[in-house]
Amino acid sequence: MAKKRPQTKGQPKGKKAQLTDGEIPVVGAREPCPCGSGRRYKACHGRAAAHAVTELVHRPFEGLSGEGDWVALRELVPAATAELTLKDGLPEGVPSVTLATVLPMAWPGLRREDGSVLIGLQNDMASGDLSRDLADTLLQALETEPGKPVSGRRAPADGPRLQDLLDPAAPFEPVVHSGFEFWIPDSENATPDVAASLERANAAAIPTVKLTGVESAYWCETPEKNHLRWVMPHPEEKLLDALARLHAAGTSGLGEGTRLVGSFRAHGLVVPVWDLPSAVQAADVEKPAAEFTERLAAALATDAPLTAEERRARGGLTNRQVTLN
Repeated sequence: MAKKRPQTKGQPKGKKAQLTDGEIPVVGAREPCPCGSGRRYKACHGRAAAHAVTELVHRPFEGLSGEGDWVALRELVPAATAELTLKDGLPEGVPSVTLATVLPMAWPGLRREDGSVLIGLQNDMASGDLSRDLADTLLQALETEPGKPVSGRRAPADGPRLQDLLDPAAPFEPVVHSGFEFWIPDSENATPDVAASLERANAAAIPTVKLTGVESAYWCETPEKNHLRWVMPHPEEKLLDALARLHAAGTSGLGEGTRLVGSFRAHGLVVPVWDLPSAVQAADVEKPAAEFTERLAAALATDAPLTAEERRARGGLTNRQVTLN
């Protein structure tokens, strides 16, 4: 038999609460909800508040210039930076705002002595919306005293997102670095903690190069073989169909000895991955990648049902798909 919910003191039985959602104050999770429902706050209006903070935004970088590169810098590239352009221009005393894959000591953000701002992209975020978390870090950094890092915190659920702060017309042009020396403009004055963090980060970094002829494609070197990881903006189901058509036709490779082996799913976009022989360097893949773009465009334009062989190829690709977030 269901338990009866207790009535709130001072509220006659059966009378509806008079407060509107906009008037509900925040109280302790286990306290009675101020709306008068008789339920605890966490099970009533607190549920919607918690959901607003934790709900996962699957494409947090959608609408930003260079969405594929934002995804790559978040998930695939060890050391890279990109200058950011604010909609309202730079505040006085802030000469530049730079996105970095990682900052020393895993700081969310940093205001350098000269007033310039750096934002770390690969940090753990407090909510389900990376864009809102990064925007909050950016706003904190703009107000932080020069020479100080930004402390992590939970971004307000109604706070701005990067899409509200950044100029959508400004290009997003990542610069991939061989190491993290960009952390320290003056290495002689680095603190021991920062110097040790730099040494550890450099030791773990995988050599990575951004291709210049196609968008959001990154070559990387590993001890066993090299790889190309290419963030693509196309709708997932249509892209997987197109890749399956090419794979079944034997035209999904990027040259002799290369092989399309599967894909990642990251922040709402699909990232196909190719194995490359160890001798194949980034420059060697530029022309094959450009030619692959043309084959892919033709496959994407095809609406015919997949053949049995293409369906098998698609199954093989999806079985090897890994979701990063």
